[in-house]
Amino acid sequence: MFVNHVVISLIVSSCTIALIFLIRKVFRSQMSARWQYNLWFLLLVALTPVFIPNYFFDFGNVFVSGMNQRNEAGSSMLATKAPVFENANWVQDLTLSVNRYTPDSFPTILVSIWVVGMIICASITLSAWLKIQQIKRTASVITNQEIIELFEQCKKDVKITRNIVLAESKHVKSPMTFGVFTTYVVLPSHFDEWLSLNEMKYIFLHELMHKKNNDIVMNYVTVVYQLLYWFHPLVWLAFREMRVDREIACDVAVLNFLDKRNYPEYGHTIIKFLDKESRAGNVVLANQLNGSKKAVKKRIEKIASHNAESKLLQLKSTFIFSMMGILVASQVLVGSALADDRSRYHFQDDRTIYEDLDNYFRGYEGSFVLYDWKADQYRIYNKAGSTQRISPNSTYKIFLTLFGLETDVISRESSLLKWDGIRYPYEQWNHDQDLFTAMRYSTNWYFKELDKSISPDTLQAFLEQLNYGNYNTSGGIGEYWIESSLKISPVEQVQLLKAFYTNQFGFQENNIQTVKDSIRLSEKAGSILSGKTGTGAVNQKDVNGWFVGYVENEEGTYFFATNIQSEDDANGSAAAEITLSILKAKGLF
Repeated sequence: MFVNHVVISLIVSSCTIALIFLIRKVFRSQMSARWQYNLWFLLLVALTPVFIPNYFFDFGNVFVSGMNQRNEAGSSMLATKAPVFENANWVQDLTLSVNRYTPDSFPTILVSIWVVGMIICASITLSAWLKIQQIKRTASVITNQEIIELFEQCKKDVKITRNIVLAESKHVKSPMTFGVFTTYVVLPSHFDEWLSLNEMKYIFLHELMHKKNNDIVMNYVTVVYQLLYWFHPLVWLAFREMRVDREIACDVAVLNFLDKRNYPEYGHTIIKFLDKESRAGNVVLANQLNGSKKAVKKRIEKIASHNAESKLLQLKSTFIFSMMGILVASQVLVGSALADDRSRYHFQDDRTIYEDLDNYFRGYEGSFVLYDWKADQYRIYNKAGSTQRISPNSTYKIFLTLFGLETDVISRESSLLKWDGIRYPYEQWNHDQDLFTAMRYSTNWYFKELDKSISPDTLQAFLEQLNYGNYNTSGGIGEYWIESSLKISPVEQVQLLKAFYTNQFGFQENNIQTVKDSIRLSEKAGSILSGKTGTGAVNQKDVNGWFVGYVENEEGTYFFATNIQSEDDANGSAAAEITLSILKAKGLF
């Protein structure tokens, strides 16, 4: 889920910010000003993965086990209505509702708050952009030939050939640079009356360094990230420090052009603007020579202590940055793996025909997958839905039964389990059950007992052997397959049914046959239908309906999986009705 990715991103980005502050402090004298500034680009790396689609980060199940919240073992269970099937041989789709104390709308509320916050921040950014537009409209291009020549010489010194507009404006109190496509360097009105040519040179060099280093573009990039992470105070703090480090890096770059005896004069040029109001409104999209008194103090201290940067310092800086980069990349990969709930199956659809079956799914979000074994061909409705992993609910009982048989917890001849004595809302559940009655009535307590009788390690091994969806059992034994941590897509359901049918994984043949017999539903005109329904009910609402199985006839075997979802009426019965209509239309059953 997106919210899950955001939470993980908050953790990763917070750790990255803390690391950057630590590295800057510990290795302050071992890194050049430019490399200290470059460290902040690693933060952008840490902030980005949350907005990259999940399929770019496919880590298998290495980090899955602790990710999904476990349903409370003691949560109360509420009944949902029992469907009525015309054929008495049908497995009855009986289920119970799980209670969730986090409202379904909670993620929507969080996303809405996030969007509102972005809109507010975007409006502030828009005012900054409008302020820049006003400065551009009212600025007067400088015509003093001596100043123009000095500016052009500074451009040559820093190796900039692109045209830059040099202007002055009454709306600025401190020199600033802005404009991605047409760049402006704007100084306060009548600046030539109180600045010497040397001081102008220092200003020009500083502002041109911003242009050379693409700092104008970075202003826009950081603003975008601040919009996305407006709720994260550490991000705001980090970008504030990033701007200070950027100014220091420009200062140092300018100092490298100057003789050491000019350092004090350069510093005094910056201080000269401190007595003036440095902020002409909100101009976060521009680079300004001046800043807060605290930032200017830090810059002056750096200027006063500046020494020429040696090659050794550059090597140290590169090494420290590289190590930090590896560390941040590792954090991002681990964080992305933790955030990845393996919510989608990556399906190679070379042998697939996609069909429009909208008429069968009216009122539902749904998907249908049919695999023709003989033709080795898939027919799929809803490409995205067919690979979306969803809780299997009672369809998982097919394989849970197989696991129980393989571990000798039950056998075909001895599958009776004693009723647990709890009064359930379905009378069919309130007595002893064997495999066939439990499968017919989808008796949850029977399969939960079966689940608990198999060791967790053995269950996990079986699930991984079958590659069953995300094979995540962190929701708790007896609970993980009921609207909890275990999830599987319709395509995978079909693939597993085929593997089960052909005993691809080498289970005991008699156990395979026992399961086949337990899910056999109906026979009609030479066609045999086998399968299992499943319903996911949350807070007394049927939100997830399944019908999976296969049809055997003279022409071949056809494996199918239908899933439907809605806010309150998606159940196995409805999924079965849709499936039967489709199979009938295709002449399969």
